[in-house]
Amino acid sequence: MAQGTLPHVAVIGGGIAGLAAAFFLSDEPVTVTVLEGAPRIGGKLRASEVAGVPMDAGAEAMLARRPEGIDLITAAGLGENLVPAGVTSSAIYTRGALRPLPKRQFMGVPADMAELAATGVVSAEGVERARAETAGKAGDGDVSVTEYIGSRLGTEIVDRLVDPLLGGVYAGRSEDLSFRATLAPLAAAATRHDALTDAVTALLPPPPAPEDNSKKPPVFVSLTTGVGSLPEAVAKASGAEIRTGAMVRDLARTSGGWRLTVGSAAKPEYVEADAVVLAVPAAPASRLLAGTDQAASAALAAIPYSSMAIITLAFRAGDFPGQHRARSGYLVPAVDGKAVKAATFSTVKWPHLAEQGDGGVHIVRCSVGRSGDVAVLQRDDEDLAALAARELGEATGLAADPVESRVTRWGGALPQYNVGHLGRVAAIREAVAAQPGLAVAGAAYDGVGIPACVATAKTAAAQVLGHLRSRRGIN
Repeated sequence: MAQGTLPHVAVIGGGIAGLAAAFFLSDEPVTVTVLEGAPRIGGKLRASEVAGVPMDAGAEAMLARRPEGIDLITAAGLGENLVPAGVTSSAIYTRGALRPLPKRQFMGVPADMAELAATGVVSAEGVERARAETAGKAGDGDVSVTEYIGSRLGTEIVDRLVDPLLGGVYAGRSEDLSFRATLAPLAAAATRHDALTDAVTALLPPPPAPEDNSKKPPVFVSLTTGVGSLPEAVAKASGAEIRTGAMVRDLARTSGGWRLTVGSAAKPEYVEADAVVLAVPAAPASRLLAGTDQAASAALAAIPYSSMAIITLAFRAGDFPGQHRARSGYLVPAVDGKAVKAATFSTVKWPHLAEQGDGGVHIVRCSVGRSGDVAVLQRDDEDLAALAARELGEATGLAADPVESRVTRWGGALPQYNVGHLGRVAAIREAVAAQPGLAVAGAAYDGVGIPACVATAKTAAAQVLGHLRSRRGIN
């Protein structure tokens, strides 16, 4: 860094984590460049019109109880566009019927066996097995969700309830996913309670009194402009230089910081930086660190990813069965053998969408793709849309054909928090901390949702600032 110039921070990756890191550096005495290899910023956040309605092609919502996402939205000037979900009750399509998801549950683990029995999601034998819970507190080791919860409450609880909920978040499978990494609050509560159902109860608010008509805080929020509008707003608010089509091919240490090789091998560009935030998925992060830190590179390479697709279907509003307008959608257990793992009744869940476009359509988003599912994602768009519409019809009785459809494919989109994930992340963070001026952020570490990604970005920004303050004398 030349005398009198501001330190330069390079952010590799223009998804929400990288853009948020740039935003968190915006009021600091540094210059920031965001380098994104794709032609656009935003990563898995994107929106475009379907039947005249602006529809998210990636994430459509975020948890309201975590403040990081809402705080960033507000700071980026989109606070007035925040909107809560209008309908949140959901169903499970299993054993040939749509059945209500129990209200008293945490990620599918039930607290109330009488309520569970009434839903019909689990067989009578499955309910009795859950009632006869195998006692014991959580141990110190990491095990799969299936191994831990299945051994306590029976595998039917996992197959019919827990697995579809986790599949909707991670596109993973419970026999692979880490109990401690994916259900951390429950894992912590389980150390304090002998019964897993008691641990769930401790995590849930008390049941409302019959006369309690008070408005409850929202569980999920979205944006009237679509969550896909967030990246551009954050990029603008960050004041950073944003470069798209700028693929970083190599990252190397120098005596003063870092050197990034950008562009093609035939015509490389070199970018010097005093600090780097690495906000790309685990595989490219592993490749970039291969020549600098083998330990971090190996741990990153051990994080697998799953692919998925979102099929957005628009129907004439009058064709959609009225009995389904009181729920936000449904989930499908893998054991039921369907391609569609989740369906969201978008114009029910988000009433503002029904008011957009020409007002004459009802829109459903169908999610396809679980870890290990390869064949279904190899179908072409037309076939995949037809398959989704057919399975939607089987579940809801909707017999009409969609008036418009859109298939959005997200290859290698979701990191799998498999058994051992927490140890891998700890190894990555320890190795990265030993590299002055380097930090990591994104969905590969502490959660795949927007608030979790934003939290990693805030931590990464603080880490590189701490380094620059100690080494460069900035205030």
